[in-house]
Amino acid sequence: MRTPYGRRTKLGFYLTRPLAERGYQVLIQSVRGTFGSGGTFDPMRQEREDGLATVNWLIEQPWCGEAVVLFGLSYVGYVQWAIADQLPPQVKAMIPHVTESALMLEFLRTGGFSLESPFEWSALIDTQERRLASLREPLQARKTARAMRVLPLGQADVAAIGRHSQFIEDLLANDQNAPRWDGFDQRHRVPNVSIPVSSIGGWYDIFLPGQLRDFRILQDQGKRVRLTIGPWTHQDISNVAIDEALEFGLAYARGEQPPHRLPVRLFVMGEEAWRDFESWPPTGYSPQRFYLGADGVLAGDSPTASDPDRFRYDPADPTPSVGGARMTKDRGRVDNTALEARADVLTFTTPVLDRDVEVIGEVSAEIWFQSSLSYADVFVRLCDVDPKGRSWNICDGLTSLTNADQVGCVSVQLWATAHRFKRGHRIRVQVSSGAFPRYARNVGTGEPCTTATVLRAADQTVFHDPARPSAVILPVRAVS
Repeated sequence: MRTPYGRRTKLGFYLTRPLAERGYQVLIQSVRGTFGSGGTFDPMRQEREDGLATVNWLIEQPWCGEAVVLFGLSYVGYVQWAIADQLPPQVKAMIPHVTESALMLEFLRTGGFSLESPFEWSALIDTQERRLASLREPLQARKTARAMRVLPLGQADVAAIGRHSQFIEDLLANDQNAPRWDGFDQRHRVPNVSIPVSSIGGWYDIFLPGQLRDFRILQDQGKRVRLTIGPWTHQDISNVAIDEALEFGLAYARGEQPPHRLPVRLFVMGEEAWRDFESWPPTGYSPQRFYLGADGVLAGDSPTASDPDRFRYDPADPTPSVGGARMTKDRGRVDNTALEARADVLTFTTPVLDRDVEVIGEVSAEIWFQSSLSYADVFVRLCDVDPKGRSWNICDGLTSLTNADQVGCVSVQLWATAHRFKRGHRIRVQVSSGAFPRYARNVGTGEPCTTATVLRAADQTVFHDPARPSAVILPVRAVS
């Protein structure tokens, strides 16, 4: 395990002692420039060189034995992908957990800048070795949260950590295609991985889309790979990673085959049960459109003629993040009642379901949209409304526009999911123009977020008529 978080953390203890007690020798190394390792920490840029050097050193040690398993979550999983295509034969398996081969680059996409996760992580990394850092954690979290509201955002690093951070400033100023991130992307290594891989993720994890992409690449090539996705966020701890290290990793380390199971194991929310499948996405689920309609109705039938819905988005009072794929305490499945009561959130809801509807796979939306400004965002969220009227978020996504003042169909890719809407429940779709601070607020001017100080409110229009049929597309299998 190669980690930037220190070798004596509670997480390290939780993950290492159970393995050491059950057949592993466990080696933890602080990556370059962290917790006593020499040099300077340059996030993600040095992990291939240092990782290969570490593994090649390790297998030469007389106490190493004849088998190595790579293990760890988040950054500790990313460092596995950084070397996965050039491993010595002593490495028998890898178990990346809530991670992916491009890690932070998805947050920096031009079509929707995810502010919160990379900013919080960067502030954490910068302050984690300060004196009494663990005791100061709640105070630091509040400072970081306030800093994301600073205008211009280019000064948020000083507000959060008390000094300039070149890495944070680069995050805010460079999208995923910028030369600044050369060497970060390990996606090209995934097709050349030859050892068995057990990938573990969560439906509300910040890295889920990339993790599913990595798995599909290996799956399509017929590699020895399996996938486990639970109802977790990035911060949730379960026994699944330990179980996989013992059942999957230790078996290959001993030259054995792990106990048979189908390649894909998913926790189906709503049903609240684990199910096994042959592939991701599973077969047998057909895309079905649920159309937005008049009076907040969501229906399987094409919409009839109706007036559009409108709302006003004000970046000075941005639509807030509530639950979902976040690292903060307000994450995962939460009650959306207060959010949906806001005037800047539209909702469209089916009648009460007379039978279960199971949704497993990739979720997307097509929203016919127009703004009074050229620059705007479209945020779409899928929810499950229970018999008591509480709305629970399932998955969501956001797309940023640069010609929003023209009527057009906006494609929004939501997180994938596995969820059963039970009989007596209702399916709901939210449409808004933000989820701050998970996504950077759209200031409405097109000015870079690092320098923008002017906030312009926008009047947004969502169409749902036969010529402009807004819809969410769900991979559905009806259940009697």
